[in-house]
Amino acid sequence: MLSYRPGETFVHRLDPRSKLLVQFGLAIAVFAWPTFTVIAAATLLTLGILAVARLSPFSVIRAYWVIFAVLSLAPLIAGIALGPPWFRVEPALESARAVARVVPVLFVSAAYLTTTPVRETRAAVQRFVPGKAGQLFGVGMALVIRLFPVVLRDAREVRDAIRARGGERRPFWVRARLLAVRSLERTLDRSDRLGMALRARCFAWNPTLPPLAFERRDYPVLAFGVLLTLSPLVALL
Repeated sequence: MLSYRPGETFVHRLDPRSKLLVQFGLAIAVFAWPTFTVIAAATLLTLGILAVARLSPFSVIRAYWVIFAVLSLAPLIAGIALGPPWFRVEPALESARAVARVVPVLFVSAAYLTTTPVRETRAAVQRFVPGKAGQLFGVGMALVIRLFPVVLRDAREVRDAIRARGGERRPFWVRARLLAVRSLERTLDRSDRLGMALRARCFAWNPTLPPLAFERRDYPVLAFGVLLTLSPLVALL
């Protein structure tokens, strides 16, 4: 699972607000302009961002392999017909184009996760969304980013424990039930311990977050993010 990796790359030094705006704008652009040219350009752009962030696209695919596996099945399922010719190319291509739009969004999200500390993400979110709603949103995002990899690790440990006890000889639905139940138990236990730890440490909804300040290198990135965000309006002109 991808998580923050300290570094000194250009992407690491950017303000998290400018990186969030580029993510937001890129998602809007690829879904507003679902042509193969735009999707290919967006994919090349995000590969460049990954290179600058020194993150291999193969490590992203490996981290999100379940998502990529599900996405790769979508065109095959869309093309299946319940009669001759049994497989239709046009729906499959349309589904492939819809799936391809997700790839650059996943790549740029991975670059953000690995180059931005959780505390800076929370600070950026609370500046974008002021008030109690921003605090709640910031705390929720910080907890999800920190705990999701831990929950996945627990699930893998449960799976390994089932295999070590000869669970592979059991029916699939039994293994799935054991994995789901044991993983859920661990997640609930972990959430209880998290709540107790937060109370023990006098959890504050509005702690002192790291200061954020735009620097000269952020302004071109911000302008690019605004351009991507407003790109659907070009169609209305």
